This record gives sequence, structure tokens and C-alpha cells, in this order.
Amino acid sequence: MVKFGTIRETAREPARAPDPQTTPLPVKVQVERFSFYYGDVRVLHEITLGFPRNQVTALIGPSGCGKTTLLRAINRMNDLIPDTRAEGRILLDGENIYDPQVDVVRLRRRVGMVFQRSNPFPKTIFENVAYGLRVNGLVRNRRELQERVEESLRQAALWDEVKDRLHESALALSGGQQQRLCIARALAVRPEVLLLDEPASALDPIATEKIEELIAELKRHYTIIIVTHNMQQAARVSDYTAFLWMGHLVEFNQTEKLFTVPREKLTEDYLTGRFG
Repeated sequence: MVKFGTIRETAREPARAPDPQTTPLPVKVQVERFSFYYGDVRVLHEITLGFPRNQVTALIGPSGCGKTTLLRAINRMNDLIPDTRAEGRILLDGENIYDPQVDVVRLRRRVGMVFQRSNPFPKTIFENVAYGLRVNGLVRNRRELQERVEESLRQAALWDEVKDRLHESALALSGGQQQRLCIARALAVRPEVLLLDEPASALDPIATEKIEELIAELKRHYTIIIVTHNMQQAARVSDYTAFLWMGHLVEFNQTEKLFTVPREKLTEDYLTGRFG
């Protein structure tokens, strides 16, 4: 089912609320007893979880379990939704991003996000990548702008494919190229954390493979958190995996351990396709 060995068949106790779960690695983003509400409905229940620095962490679980809500909470994209509220803390390098004094615009420069479907602007390839640099005043002159655009396109493994087309419409690119362009746009402002919400779900297998290869390369420079429904993809690209169910964190571990010897029966049932 995945690249690791067969999940063991020994019986275990029913799933229980997990203890705070940590890794031996330095943590870039620490979630502490974090809950989130849409109106009166609580969709995340006291999540405690540390995302290791310069690693890829996958968030898995059935539809509606809170994966994307948790992902969007890490750069406060949920603030844009009316009648929502958060409880608990999310720390970025020890700073609570929900502190009232936090500059949300600056936060979103530090924590970039790429969405499920590619959403290039109806502009040229160059202007798509340059947009965040211009809006945030991050370059001093045209030469620096050109250098940053090239740097970002190279990081997104797209430069060689578009270097002679920079002033053509981004909408003329293939779906996989558009998604890598969106990654380049996110990287242009030099974030520290990159959030990926099912970045390959709408792509063909070849484009998906390129995105996965890109993720493996980018983790050298960024802390990456990816939401995916594809168990094989989670196994291929992530170092750690968190399994959510009905807004609760059921289990968090190194990906190989979680997929081969899950501690919780609920995790095993999900991984083996018994539900979800």
C-alpha cells in the first residue's frame, strides 16, 4: 500500500487522546492546546504538536477532520473567515502568532502557503513571481528584482522551462507548471515555513512526481507542512506524519513508524482503508 513494510496485525487498545507529542529535532512551529471554532462548532480540539525544523510533516486524515483548518491556522488565513475564533497558542520560533500585537502581514511573509489548485494571477510569468516582492517593498531596484525572480524560479525547478517565456502569460503554462509557479511566488518573499494544501491533487502523475521531487529539495531550506489525502504521497515525501480524526490529533510520529507500527488502532484502521 505504501513504500514501507506491512502494518502489524497485533490488537491494540482503542484510540485515546494523545499526550503532547514531540520530536527529538528542533521545532520550528509549536502548536499548544490549540482549538478552533466556526461559529459555535469546534473543529479542532486542543491540538498539541511540534513541527520539526527543515523537515516535511504530512497531515493526514479523512475529509472534514481539520487538516486544512490546522494548516491555515499556522499563518492565520482563517482570520479571513467570518465568525471564527481560536483558543490556545501556535508558536513560531517561540513567538505566539495569535498574540494581538503580531503583524499578520509579516507573519504571512514568514509562513507562505500554496493552495490545492494552482491560482496564478492573470499576469506574465515574471510578474507573478515579482508580485509579492513589489507589494512588500522587498527589492531596491530592477536588477535585484530580476535576481530574486530567477532565484525563486530556480528553487521551484521551473527556470529552465520558462526562462525564455518570462513575459508570456502564466495562464499558458501547464497545470503542473502553474503549481510550481505558485510555489515560486510563495518562495520569492523568502519565507521560513511553507504550507502546502494538497498541492498535487489536481495534477497528473508526471507533474505530481516533479512536485514531490521539489518538496524533497526545498526542505533543505524550509520547514514544510503538507496536507494530503494520498497515503502513498505522505509516505514518499514526509519525514513525520500527524493523523487527525474528527478534529483530534490521534497520532504523531516519524512517517515510517506511523505507517508500519502505528500505536493506535484508529490509525491502523485508516491506513488500511477500513474507513475514510
